[in-house]
Amino acid sequence: MAFWNSLWPGRESQFESGNAATNSIVLTRRHATVSLTKQGALSGNLRVNLSWRMRTSDIGGRSRQSGRLLRPFKLFQPEAVQAHTQGMVNVDLDLGCMYELADGTRGVVQPLGNLLGDLNGPPYIRLSGDDRFGAPSGETLYVNLDQREHIKRLLFFVYIYDQTPAFDRTHAKVTLYPGNGPRIEIELDERAPQARSCAVFTVENIKDELIVRREVKFVYGFQSELDRMYGFGMQWGRGYKTRT
Repeated sequence: MAFWNSLWPGRESQFESGNAATNSIVLTRRHATVSLTKQGALSGNLRVNLSWRMRTSDIGGRSRQSGRLLRPFKLFQPEAVQAHTQGMVNVDLDLGCMYELADGTRGVVQPLGNLLGDLNGPPYIRLSGDDRFGAPSGETLYVNLDQREHIKRLLFFVYIYDQTPAFDRTHAKVTLYPGNGPRIEIELDERAPQARSCAVFTVENIKDELIVRREVKFVYGFQSELDRMYGFGMQWGRGYKTRT
């Protein structure tokens, strides 16, 4: 009965804000916020991970989809998960974070410019490295929540560095792993084929309560356009990566 309920229109909405079976909270348009404070996740490091893979329609082509139409029960058979390679699409998704500290300091942590941050000193955010090829581990940012009183607001974003815009061809997901409590998942599931950047979520310190808010707003420019949307007021210039 549970299986057929999942196929019934409208029944899925009650599960949008969480998934008890996987111990996760899924942020959607309808359920866009969660309080880290109320989840008891205010100590240790908040781990923020970006992962992505190619959409199955791009991996297998039209023949795979048409085959599924001829054999409808194949629709209920899971696809093999396959990470993308450069042979499939030339895309490099990067994870970054704009920050504003309680003392007014503003800046960015991102692979571009090798701005990796610092976990034990300002801005209390650290990038683990730059994944250019969609490895299973993806890219990860760490936020030191033991220093949360120094953090006013954070904007986590994803951008395509210098390749073909392909947000519509990837399954991209950002997952938050607090030191305590369930993980929080945000899918970049809206089609924006020409977009180069996406504001994924914000973290704001509001009266000593840390609130995570889903954004998932695609733009056709880069960090400066995201900055204008969220009012960080920083100066931006063209940046480059070293070749691998």
